[in-house]
Amino acid sequence: MNKQLFSGLIPDDRIKYDEPLANHTSFNIGGPADILVTVANEDELQKVIDKTTAENVPYFLLGNGSNVLASDDGFRGVIIKLGGDFLEAKVDGTTIKAGAGITLTKLANIAMNAALTGLEFASGIPGTLGGALFMNAGAYGGEMCQIVTKVTLFDPSEKKIINLSNEEMAFGYRRSIIKEKGFIALSCEMELAKSESETIRSAMLELAKKRKEKQPLEYPSAGSTFKRPEGYFAGKLIEDAGLGGFNIGGAEVSEKHKGFVINKGGATAKDVSDLIAHVTKTVKEQAGVTLEPEILFLGKF
Repeated sequence: MNKQLFSGLIPDDRIKYDEPLANHTSFNIGGPADILVTVANEDELQKVIDKTTAENVPYFLLGNGSNVLASDDGFRGVIIKLGGDFLEAKVDGTTIKAGAGITLTKLANIAMNAALTGLEFASGIPGTLGGALFMNAGAYGGEMCQIVTKVTLFDPSEKKIINLSNEEMAFGYRRSIIKEKGFIALSCEMELAKSESETIRSAMLELAKKRKEKQPLEYPSAGSTFKRPEGYFAGKLIEDAGLGGFNIGGAEVSEKHKGFVINKGGATAKDVSDLIAHVTKTVKEQAGVTLEPEILFLGKF
């Protein structure tokens, strides 16, 4: 692959070669990407996508990597990360407009400081706004679809920027039109409600306490590994199958929360994918329920 692909398009200090994806995923797993480039604005993003498309080079937009399992072989192509303008947020009354690269934790804190309620659920989700829109992220009764009013997207196939309303985003359980159509989130507007900063802070601290008590935050993971099957809880099915603590290599089903696969130490992507396959097969055999991974698999498996 041409290592000079973006020379002259993007400053050299924002282009990395043979970059380990373990440095960019919450699992701390993943081999090297051929090129990792950080774009600072919409113009740079379009130029990078145009160039990769023209050269027939695969690309993948990576947020915080908190819902991704990257292959041990890495990624043969270009990883795009959002920086610069995409990390900004602006408060206007009860509306927040934010770039897709901002983390949910930072966004929730901005809302709290502006005495706006509605984003507390997102305060402990380790992803970016773009990733949250992609999969309609949610926790503790809150979901992105409850607060989003407008999303600005880039449609790579048509090479144009579009604006979609909440309804047009086709939000569902861990899905949105972004996932279905291959769009790229650029920014979004959220409508919140006035409250007291201290009330919001207390709610966020209470949720953080619950997470710490119930989730294995001390180990690298990609959060909840499986989608919630209709009428069931993935963690309960896995527990009932006697798989708590089951491990393959450095990957283990968390004893603390059976719905989490964790990197106990030195886990490979193969360890994790093999463990996911074993859990899926065992639960299907014992309970007749098919578990679906919630995480994205990046690269060759």
